Amino acid sequence: MGGRNNPAAEPKAAQDVEAMAAAKLPLAYRDKCGHLLIDLNKCRRSNFYNPTHCGHERHTYEECEYYAWMDRVAKKKAQA
Repeated sequence: MGGRNNPAAEPKAAQDVEAMAAAKLPLAYRDKCGHLLIDLNKCRRSNFYNPTHCGHERHTYEECEYYAWMDRVAKKKAQA
């Protein structure tokens, strides 16, 4: 249990700002996982926000957010 088993869900420090602006992501969501949110929102729009679709994209995005949070906590503990 534990560990980072999904390389697609790794947070990326370098993001494509132009792609996020073109996808009209709100500024609050342009973080290390914004590249995954673009794909998730495309899937949501194409399926009319049907909650039974886009499960894999949503899981990958939420996993990325969790990994980013874990990184922030580890960095904070290292500072203390």
